[in-house]
Amino acid sequence: MTQTIESVRKTITVACGQARAFQVYTEGFGTWWPRQHSIGEAAQSDVVLEPKVGGRWYEIGVDGSECDWGTVLAYEPPSRVVLTWQLNGDWAYDPDVSHASEIEVRFIAEGPAATRVELEHRGFERHGEGAESVRSGVDSPDGHEGLLRLFATAAAA
Repeated sequence: MTQTIESVRKTITVACGQARAFQVYTEGFGTWWPRQHSIGEAAQSDVVLEPKVGGRWYEIGVDGSECDWGTVLAYEPPSRVVLTWQLNGDWAYDPDVSHASEIEVRFIAEGPAATRVELEHRGFERHGEGAESVRSGVDSPDGHEGLLRLFATAAAA
């Protein structure tokens, strides 16, 4: 029996409305994602999150190459998006979705110019031997916490 590994949960309040927060997080993903957070062989030029269930989540290299990260499981503007995280403990893409953890991001309006963003990354045990490496990486200061701060800055601009 596989032991469940505790989810990573992060919350931030951004200085913009719910619809803008959702749009910047999803359609504007490449505008705030740090270029050094890359798994491709070429330097990263963009990150794309296709705005639909079944859409791809991937990076584009400066040479035009594409490197998948996962897929969109739920796309519910402006309140929620769920993605598979198909990067293993070596930070390489694993095409087997049964090995993927999930990231759920909820956007909760707290007024016309404030949105609480709640992120939960769960299902790490699906990564097998690399599970703890994945969890510790995304729970580090440069993981989801730091990424949400970058997103909040972009959303408030």
